[in-house]
Amino acid sequence: MTHAELVYEHLKRLPESVAAEVLDFVQFLEQKQAGTCQPRQTGSARGQVWIADDFDAPLEDLKGYQ
Repeated sequence: MTHAELVYEHLKRLPESVAAEVLDFVQFLEQKQAGTCQPRQTGSARGQVWIADDFDAPLEDLKGYQ
């Protein structure tokens, strides 16, 4: 049995939502193999992520442990 056949046998047993994830991964691997994947660009999420001013402040729930 080939690897593709083994994958297909396992894939048939998965729920449809998980099978969709497998398909996404297979398509990613195809793009990677073809060399069409774009490398990550440093700073591409700039301005989209923030950290609260009190991020490092002690949590009230953990006062007894600190």
